[in-house]
Amino acid sequence: MQGFLDHIVLNIEHDEAMIDFYTRILMLPAERLEEYHAGKAPFPSVRINHDTVIDLFPKKLWEQNISAGTGFSNLNHFCLALTKTDWEDLCGRLRDNNIAISEGPVQRWGARGTGTSIYFLDPEGNAIEARFYEVNDQPEKCLLGT
Repeated sequence: MQGFLDHIVLNIEHDEAMIDFYTRILMLPAERLEEYHAGKAPFPSVRINHDTVIDLFPKKLWEQNISAGTGFSNLNHFCLALTKTDWEDLCGRLRDNNIAISEGPVQRWGARGTGTSIYFLDPEGNAIEARFYEVNDQPEKCLLGT
């Protein structure tokens, strides 16, 4: 199986400071920033390259997922983009190895627009999103508020 890193998601507490750092200091172009400020997108992103973005999840998207007694974790999840065939094969391997899909399939926005995603955990509890894009995919609204 081969794919590419589609995006990583950082949980953030100070929206404007993080947006400023990634856009002004690292000089990464913002994606959906105006929509985020207008309340039309649940989070902004910054683009690393054509294939990869960093999503900046504000506290309202992750604070309810913190268990009592655990600390703040910056990395929310990372996403691997695959071909549809590799994605389907991965779903089969997860099923065959009794690895639960915690969410999905569901439509979510990413570096190349909206794709079909599943979410699951690695053995140490890191959240992984695996997705494929349809050939004629166009950016559009999707769930999680994403």
